[in-house]
Amino acid sequence: MPQPRHLAETPSLTATVPCQLVHRASVAETFLTGWSRTAADRFLVSAQWPRAHGLHVSADRSAYEPLLVVETVRQSGTLIAHTEYDVPLGHHFVLQEFEIDTFPPHLAVGAIPAEPVVEVAFTEVQYRGRRPVAARYTAEVTHGGDRVATARVAFSCTGESVYRRLRGGRTPDTVAGLPLPPALPAAVVGRALTEDVVLAPGDRPDRWRLRVDTAHPVFFDHPLDHVPGMLLLEAARQAVAARTPGARLPVSFRIAFHRYAELDQTTWIEVSDGGEGVVQVVGKQGDSAVFVCAVGAGES
Repeated sequence: MPQPRHLAETPSLTATVPCQLVHRASVAETFLTGWSRTAADRFLVSAQWPRAHGLHVSADRSAYEPLLVVETVRQSGTLIAHTEYDVPLGHHFVLQEFEIDTFPPHLAVGAIPAEPVVEVAFTEVQYRGRRPVAARYTAEVTHGGDRVATARVAFSCTGESVYRRLRGGRTPDTVAGLPLPPALPAAVVGRALTEDVVLAPGDRPDRWRLRVDTAHPVFFDHPLDHVPGMLLLEAARQAVAARTPGARLPVSFRIAFHRYAELDQTTWIEVSDGGEGVVQVVGKQGDSAVFVCAVGAGES
């Protein structure tokens, strides 16, 4: 009678890395599948992208969103910091700068899930004692020999006790989000579902109010005490779409985060012309800028 094949005789198996290593709670939102060191401070990270995703794949399932590449690069840096630089699990990471250029012709969804590779190079690693507290890294994302994106990232990381002092007692249990204002029409911001709209009408054509749904399964796949950076990037993406509906697609982001965006304070998203195909997007709470992002748009 036929005998079951040994595991070694089957094709190689794919599984995600542990969710905790990329600061995710959901396996479905964990896109990395492995990593290796290739040289001093240089690493190769493997990933897999789903063919369908509520936020990161186009509604017609024909293309991956550039922000999926952003999330993949973010996860790559977090993974390497924990596994190769011994940053303890439970430390909090703070994005300071994130610059990325994507190449949409290489972001088409194929007949099977894409398996991109991320080449990561860490630079300017800063230590306090034996623990890294900040670093920069570059990333080049390729798929099937094609360059999908290049990125440059700066972040810091801190332990729980220091983080809690910085946050002044704010925790997911003590801070609640504001009531959700009415959403802009989904089509205006390039989304299929109202639930994914992060902008509400503002008081002038180039200014909108940020909608922060703390129950959103992607932006808040676990409780947070502040607005996550990926939601702010999505706000920049949607603001560009609302400013010039149907005319442009975002292909690059250059964002600097200046401070935490608080859940219980109103955030305003403002746009202006940055020149040469760039839209300048600023997020403000009160009179202070939370982030400034230059969004490069390609023709649709």
